[in-house]
Amino acid sequence: MVDIHCHILPEVDDGAKSWEIALEMCRLARQDGIDHIVATPHANEHYAYERDQLMIKLEELERRTAGSITFSLGCDFHLSYDNLEAVLSHPERYTIGNSKYLLVEFSDYAIPLQINEFFARLFALGLTPVLTHPERNPILQQDLRRVLEWAEEGCLVQVTASSVTGFWGEAARRCSQWLLEHGAVHVLASDAHDDKYRVPVLSAAHAAVAKVFGLDVARALVDDNPRAIVNGHPIPFLSGG
Repeated sequence: MVDIHCHILPEVDDGAKSWEIALEMCRLARQDGIDHIVATPHANEHYAYERDQLMIKLEELERRTAGSITFSLGCDFHLSYDNLEAVLSHPERYTIGNSKYLLVEFSDYAIPLQINEFFARLFALGLTPVLTHPERNPILQQDLRRVLEWAEEGCLVQVTASSVTGFWGEAARRCSQWLLEHGAVHVLASDAHDDKYRVPVLSAAHAAVAKVFGLDVARALVDDNPRAIVNGHPIPFLSGG
């Protein structure tokens, strides 16, 4: 399995607080069947995103894990005006690895009125926004059809694996189910932050999705699609419903 959203780099944001925690997260991920992780530090007003420095830290993580797992670098890209201008000027600083895929996180408090224009500008650069955990966003929980519309326009949708299994509460679980039923989930990812509570585990969600939607769908969401993303390829599976 491939995890495209994981705050595993130590001491860079609100994710892993130490090398010990980061390495334990790697061990848990590998134990769960994850063989590739995209390290996705926050890029927002609280955490500066310096790609070169983060790459040095990622290379150290690769060294310490001795090839037991492979990594790419991306970011948890907070959608703001300043960030948008930055990514339009230098998209390679923010995308997943060398791909054209960009994880995009919405604020819990407001979604820009010009959001469709923002997406159009990203599309014009050849970038594909991957919308992170809309099922947990309190604004989108009230109007999930907006997520369907963005998916129809070409955005991909990443749901948090632990939302499917109820960790984030009933509203997030219900919204995850609705998005799956309407064919608007393309990837499940952990959004892991530590080794105790928000852990890098995908197998439980894989099992839950397989039970309702079948093994082919479940495998696509944790392996086929995210593996295509990290390799910069079109995703092979477009419908989760």
